[in-house]
Amino acid sequence: MKKNLLIASSIAIALTLSGCSDNEVGDVSLGMFTTKDIKLNTLVDPLVPGVTCHIASIEADLSLADPSDSSISCRQTGEITPEMIAQIDKSKSGEVVFKKSKSIFFKTMKIRRIYDPKSETLMYLSYSTKTTTGSYKHSLSTVPLWGTKAYVAPAHIETQ
Repeated sequence: MKKNLLIASSIAIALTLSGCSDNEVGDVSLGMFTTKDIKLNTLVDPLVPGVTCHIASIEADLSLADPSDSSISCRQTGEITPEMIAQIDKSKSGEVVFKKSKSIFFKTMKIRRIYDPKSETLMYLSYSTKTTTGSYKHSLSTVPLWGTKAYVAPAHIETQ
């Protein structure tokens, strides 16, 4: 009896975790004989709303854990100002701007924003918090600040 209750609870939790989110913009079936789909989600950076990321990841209905694979593509879709850049975390590890549970066993997909001051570029790293076949799955996309109000041109040193 307890085992059946545990199984039913696990399935209910998995269905809750794989439910539709308000940022889902696409859903592609991987075929008739599988319960796996590629979900396409959009993310507008909460501190830099001029950046939109699109994330593709596989979700497996009726499974306790989704595959760890994902990909990310981020682009400038609006204005990026110096004030926006001033408020972001500029540490080498950056900050998590999005996370989504991929398993009832503590696996999470996270999107982390990291600022590269040398090239004046925002990097968005999508990664899984658990290893899969000996590897942490990850994907990277960058948004250069070149051409935005936030870009600071390097000082030119005149030589004679």
